[in-house]
Amino acid sequence: MSADATAGTASTAGGRPAGARQRRGGGPVKARQGLGARLAARAGGGVMRVFLLVVALFWLLPTVGLLLSSLRSPTDISASGWWKVFGSPSQLTFTNYRHLLHNHAITDSLWNTALITVPSTLLVVVIGSLAGYAFAWMDFPGRDWWFMAVVAMLVVPVQVALVPVARLFGDIGIFGDISGVVLFHTAFGLPFAVFLLRNFFAEIPRELLEAARLDGAGELRLFTRVVLPLGGPAIASLGIFQFLWVWNDMLVALIFANSNAQPITVALQQQVRQFGNNIDILAPGAFVSMIIPLAVFFAFQRQFVSGVMAGAVK
Repeated sequence: MSADATAGTASTAGGRPAGARQRRGGGPVKARQGLGARLAARAGGGVMRVFLLVVALFWLLPTVGLLLSSLRSPTDISASGWWKVFGSPSQLTFTNYRHLLHNHAITDSLWNTALITVPSTLLVVVIGSLAGYAFAWMDFPGRDWWFMAVVAMLVVPVQVALVPVARLFGDIGIFGDISGVVLFHTAFGLPFAVFLLRNFFAEIPRELLEAARLDGAGELRLFTRVVLPLGGPAIASLGIFQFLWVWNDMLVALIFANSNAQPITVALQQQVRQFGNNIDILAPGAFVSMIIPLAVFFAFQRQFVSGVMAGAVK
């Protein structure tokens, strides 16, 4: 058989490969989708949205239960579950919150929590932003090695540093104070802050920074006028991460904070240990402790999502 005949058997007159399927009317046959592909195609439809809505409602169920429990009297809480309030709305009262406002242990701990969380978040954001910019756009000896050392600190667990840091704080006289808790949270929040912001700042176009330098901008002006506005999503994401971690922390506060500097998490834990049946204080205190970080998260939710994706695509 000749080469031309062989080539002719390998293709049809229209250039269609041999063995390709064709409809009776002349059009090509579409490839049949598998079960997984069909399910993935339908995942964005109304059924999946209803399913996600149901999951979200179940996820919020404990929060709703805690809110309704904080609005019921201790007698009603002991007699029935929180869902009974839908059949008897008269059980709802703000008496528990009035008692909470007159409980100095809880109110002082809320103030201590703010005094710990706000400086810890601001220090991590400011120092992490400066260090992230330095690692991304400034040349200095050993820059890459220093950055690798910072990344290596991400895997160091908090428990490893509790005893030596407690001894160090005792020697310098800040053990038990709010300043010691702030320094500990700041030190352990900086490695992640530098890692996140360095990756985000490194994606800024070099031409933009060079143009600012040609206009006479120094490093500080370049950082404040160009880098910080562009790094807003990553900085907001970092602030949320740090705020939630410090606000909800109890391990570090139990070790480094005394009775005058204890945050709300430690105060609620001691209320449970000392009394055990003061639900009229525990329920509203727990809800207030939970609703504040939730409000912060939802206020910066859009920036949080953008910041989480920072550095994911190079």
